[in-house]
Amino acid sequence: MITGELRNQVDKIWESFWTGGIANPLTVIEQFTYLLFIRRLDERQLLEEKKSNIAGIKMGETYYTEEQSRFRWNSFKNADPEVMFQLFTIPQIDAGNLTAFEHMKSIGAKAGVFAKYMQGATFMIPTPKLLSRVVDMIDQIKMDDRDTKGDLYEYLLSKIASAGKNGQFRTPRHIIKMMVDMVQPKKDDTICDPACGTAGFLVAASEYMHTNHEDWFHEKSFREHFNSDMFTGIEFDSTMLRIGAMNLQLHGIEKPNLIGKDSLSEDNADIREQFSLILANPPFKGSLDYDSVDPSVLQTVKTKKTELLFLGLMLRMLKTGGRCAVIVPDGVLFSSSNAHKQIREELVENQKLEAVISMPSGVFRPYAGVSTAMLFFTKTNSGGSDKVWFYDMQNDGFSLDDKRTEVAGSNMPDIVERFGKLEDEVERKRIDQSFLVPVSEIKSNDWDLSINRYKEIIYEDVKYDPPLKIISDIKQLDHERSDALKMLEELLK
Repeated sequence: MITGELRNQVDKIWESFWTGGIANPLTVIEQFTYLLFIRRLDERQLLEEKKSNIAGIKMGETYYTEEQSRFRWNSFKNADPEVMFQLFTIPQIDAGNLTAFEHMKSIGAKAGVFAKYMQGATFMIPTPKLLSRVVDMIDQIKMDDRDTKGDLYEYLLSKIASAGKNGQFRTPRHIIKMMVDMVQPKKDDTICDPACGTAGFLVAASEYMHTNHEDWFHEKSFREHFNSDMFTGIEFDSTMLRIGAMNLQLHGIEKPNLIGKDSLSEDNADIREQFSLILANPPFKGSLDYDSVDPSVLQTVKTKKTELLFLGLMLRMLKTGGRCAVIVPDGVLFSSSNAHKQIREELVENQKLEAVISMPSGVFRPYAGVSTAMLFFTKTNSGGSDKVWFYDMQNDGFSLDDKRTEVAGSNMPDIVERFGKLEDEVERKRIDQSFLVPVSEIKSNDWDLSINRYKEIIYEDVKYDPPLKIISDIKQLDHERSDALKMLEELLK
């Protein structure tokens, strides 16, 4: 949980960027991230130097030569603003003809996954004064443990206040946490988000393990799995890829597998039956031409709509027995096009669809007002859906306007508890907030998965006065109004 002090420090840095001329939230986060990375590089080399001096052994990984020492955080952080700015903007001939920023870009994968995706990064801090001020404020932040570093970055990411390109927007962290709590990631899982953005789902899965299974980290084999092949994120936006990489690293995942490609393209056609768990909120309302989509996905669902294509992609990427929790727009549940029916039939008839959770339309404000739902399914390729669990979420713990202020009565703990005990749902009636629906009934309704198709509503009789009584009451009100007007006229004479 982020502390008030840390929150205030981040707020002041954010404000300095804005007053210093950088108004785009993603640009602020990127520039902030670059400076955080340079600080971490120096801290890591200082640690290696300390180990080397104490043990009297050769240093491990180094990121700075002696000639490049002026690029180190502890070297330039106290420099005059003009001198510091020149280190970032003017190539230093005796330091490989690099700037401090270009040096950071040149380090490559040896410094972790973030540095691997630095191609195309641009230094955009416009003045010496702003650079010096921000460096000084970042230096004052205590970042001596994983929780603090992770909380800092999550709070920073929460400041993205407008939708990104191509339908991207940040999934609320409490929604992500609920989905992760429901699927309960396992020790040997290989977890993927094929539209990872800032890597929120992957981070939440890692935090679930730290919170619920800290004993797993005592085992060397698990730590190696956790830090190398457990987490995979795919993202075509290079800015989001860098931000996601830093988010993962600051949460203690040093070597996740991040892929800078379009998940739906043929470039990723080789990713098949590779993951045991997929967590995702893929782009909505996009449209792609058939020739730009991997043909194997089109075999599952022939469409140009990205939300349907991603469902087909996830089925291809999952191992048999693999699980998926995904957010989809409401239209996926009930739209009558052949493609919509095709993907719903696939999930219900050929796979094991376990749950459909409808969410209120304000959940993604202020980014978007679209109505959404969650689907939970297991890839079987042999059916297995007997009954599907429906839940009508009415309160996610926040107001449904653009302010999204915290409110009481969240349904989310109840959803997690009920999903973990589906055997207790058998007796629930269709008038309840959750209930089970037989697959045969879903099939007879054209594979419709909207909860309103199956929920029963009890209408209460409302008794009104007879029409003559209502007319009499209106006449009485008119009479009283007329008397009041006459009284006002008398007072004004």
